[in-house]
Amino acid sequence: MKSEGFTTKILHNDRQSTIEHGSLHKPIHTSVAFEYGDARALADVFQGKASGYSYGRQNNPTTSALEEKVSLMEGGVATVCFATGMSAITSTMIALLRTGDHLISSSFLFGNTNSLFNTLKTLGIEVTFVDATDVNNVATAVQPNTKAVFVETIANPCTQVSDLEGIGNYCENNNLLYIVDNTVTSPYLFQPASVKAGLIINSLTKYIGGHGNALGGAVTETGCYDWSQFENIYDNYKKGPVSNWGLLQIKKKGLRDTGGTISPESAHHLSIGTETLALRMERSCENAATLAGFFESHPKVKKVFHPSIKSHPEHERAQKLFKHYGSLMSIELTDQVDCFDFLNSLEAVVASSNLGDNRTLGIPVAHTIFYEMGPQRRASMGISDSMIRLSIGIEDQNDLLEDFGQALL
Repeated sequence: MKSEGFTTKILHNDRQSTIEHGSLHKPIHTSVAFEYGDARALADVFQGKASGYSYGRQNNPTTSALEEKVSLMEGGVATVCFATGMSAITSTMIALLRTGDHLISSSFLFGNTNSLFNTLKTLGIEVTFVDATDVNNVATAVQPNTKAVFVETIANPCTQVSDLEGIGNYCENNNLLYIVDNTVTSPYLFQPASVKAGLIINSLTKYIGGHGNALGGAVTETGCYDWSQFENIYDNYKKGPVSNWGLLQIKKKGLRDTGGTISPESAHHLSIGTETLALRMERSCENAATLAGFFESHPKVKKVFHPSIKSHPEHERAQKLFKHYGSLMSIELTDQVDCFDFLNSLEAVVASSNLGDNRTLGIPVAHTIFYEMGPQRRASMGISDSMIRLSIGIEDQNDLLEDFGQALL
């Protein structure tokens, strides 16, 4: 099918290849093992001489269908899917970094990613956290043993927007692997390949799946990075096009060896979710921008964190890079408002730790998802005790405005 439309391509991708009985969706393949009539063909698959399915921990036809969709959405070369977004990040780091290597990371990180990177330090991998809103901070942190730079597009929960273009250009000029976590924007709002990212991470659990009913993660190869210059590629994985080397090693040393395999059922749920990504993002982003304006003028809200606000430090950057400003935001309540009472007063908004759901979700940040960091690290990230993170959903806008209005009376 010849089509350039984002939704049309995703919606009809499954049926571009033969599916039994004329089904419009790829079926769920639950088998762990796959039969080969010729044992030599089985050996060829294991040795990478032929495509095929070897074992359920490593690949599955249902998962392959999801991987094709993610690659299509991101404009990537290929994708490997995992059980969760954290599994995707962990597998990437374990597969590509070695003791003595150095990683530069944004300091404005999702809590679990921050925790993982601190664990890497205990394994002999140096990690330097920098303010990634300015490429100069990345450049200053570079060492002779620096192998990669990791950033998120929009930070959770304070919505800082990394200097995505500047860092991409710097990494290209200095032969550094550039890894971008695209979870908060999703491939509909932004494609990191446009800023020369070599690898793209997505937590499929969030906006891509959208329905809060399946966990998943993905790593997508963009073809922007020259893997022949990456010292840590094992000789076993220097097969075929150079652009495949990194992802092949992530699949073998990450997915296969750690076992972070997505289930066929989850892969199917997430594949269905991709079909409505654009529609959901349009609605939720519109709701978020309207609510940001509402909160900005409310006397009981001290501060609003959302790139749509003109006073946001990276407002112009977000406007240039992203299709919309995203549907993740945070608000800092005034001292007279108890954050727990506020959340308990909401009726349409759900108190929950997830984001990217169709439903609007709220959580007290300092007391939950960032509690383990401690007050000093939270303060360095701009997270106050009264901060509420909101993942805005697709509800009717007036219902959300009315709900937040009554909770702030």
